[in-house]
Amino acid sequence: MRDPFLNPFPSSDAARHSIWEMLVSRDITAFLAADWSMVADDFVGESFIGIDGRRETNPDNWRLTFPSLAAYREEWLRQAQDFATQSFAEDPRTAIFTTTTLEDIEINGDQALARKKFDGSLKKTDGSVDILKWQTVYYCRLHEGRWKIAGFTGYLPNPMGAASA
Repeated sequence: MRDPFLNPFPSSDAARHSIWEMLVSRDITAFLAADWSMVADDFVGESFIGIDGRRETNPDNWRLTFPSLAAYREEWLRQAQDFATQSFAEDPRTAIFTTTTLEDIEINGDQALARKKFDGSLKKTDGSVDILKWQTVYYCRLHEGRWKIAGFTGYLPNPMGAASA
C-alpha cells in the first residue's frame, strides 16, 4: 500500500520530485490553511490560464473560468475558506492526501504535464460525505530556476470517460 504522504519520485529525479511537492504536498497544506501565500510563488502569473472542465466529458462544456491567476486565486481562496468552516468526522489532511495521486509527470525540456487525480471521500460530522472524484491536468514550466504552474485543465471526470454527478 502506498504512503499518501510520501513523494513517489526520488530526490534524484529532481524535476518530478519538485513538481509533486508543489502540486500535492504544498497545495494541500496551503489549502487546508486557507493560505494563498504558501503557494503564490508556484505560478507563472503573467501567462496563467485555467480551464474548468465542470466534471464534463465533453470539451464543448468546458469553460475558461480562470483567464488570469487573479481569477483563480479568488476562487481558490473562496473554496479554501469555505472548507475551513466545515466540520469533519475524520482528519481532512489524511483524507485528502489518501484521495490524491500524482504518479504521472511527463517532462519535455523545460515543460511538464502532470496528471493529479482525486478518488475518495471525506466524512463530515453531520453524517454526510463529500465525494472527491475528479482530476486535473497541470501545465508546468521551468521558470526563473524552478518548476511552476503555467495553467491547468481541471475539474475533469475521473475516470475521464465517466460523467460525474
